[in-house]
Amino acid sequence: MRRADRLFQIVQYLRGGRLVTARMLAEKLEVSDRTIYRDIADLVGSGVPIDGEAGVGYLMRSGYDLPPLMFSRAELSALIVGARMVRSFGGAEMALAAEESLVKIRAVLPDALRAPSDAIAIHAMDTGGLTPDMRQLLDRLDRATEDRCRLALDYRDVEGTATHRTVRPLGLWFWGKVWTLVAWCELRDDFRMFRIDRIASAGEAGPFHPERDKSLAAFLQSDACRRPMR
Repeated sequence: MRRADRLFQIVQYLRGGRLVTARMLAEKLEVSDRTIYRDIADLVGSGVPIDGEAGVGYLMRSGYDLPPLMFSRAELSALIVGARMVRSFGGAEMALAAEESLVKIRAVLPDALRAPSDAIAIHAMDTGGLTPDMRQLLDRLDRATEDRCRLALDYRDVEGTATHRTVRPLGLWFWGKVWTLVAWCELRDDFRMFRIDRIASAGEAGPFHPERDKSLAAFLQSDACRRPMR
C-alpha cells in the first residue's frame, strides 16, 4: 500500500469519532506501531485535528471537512443490498429513504465503481407480506422508539387471545419473515417481543424516561432475549 493511501485510510478509520489505538490501525493496515506513530504525527502536522497519544489512542475532533467517503466494492455491495432489503421489507418512510440512499450513493460514485454497482446481482423481492398499513405501523413504531413515547397496543398472541398493553418501545427486529417490536411491557413488568402482524392498533400513551434496567442493553443481557414470542 502506498503511503498516501495509508494516510487516507487512517483518516477514514478516525472519521467516525471513535477512539482508535495505534495497534488497531497497525493491524488493519499491516504495518508496525512505529509507522502509525509517524503517520499520525505527519497528519497532525498537516492540519488534521487528531487528538490523543501513543499508548492511549487517537480520535478526530468533529467539524473537520473531509473529502467524500469512497467505498470498496465489497462495502458498496453491502450498502446496496441492505438498501434494497429495506426498500422491500421496511416501513413506508424507511423504503423511501432507502430509495433515496441508492440514488445518492450512485450519484457520488466514480465511473469505475458506478458500472459494478449497477451490476450487483443480489436483490430482495417484496413477496407482499407487508401491507401498506403494516408499513405505516412500522414507521409509527420506529418514531415512537426514537421519541421515547409509550404505546398503547391492542395485541393478539399466537392463540388469538386479545390483550391491551402499554409498552415502552426499545427497538425493531427483522427476522427474515416477520418484524417484532422489542419493548418493556408495563402490564407484565418485564421485557416482551411483539409481532408487528399481530398488533391491531398502537396509540401514543405519553413519554417515558430511559431507565438502565428497562433498556435495550438490559434486554439483550436478559433471559427475555431468548424467550419465544407470544
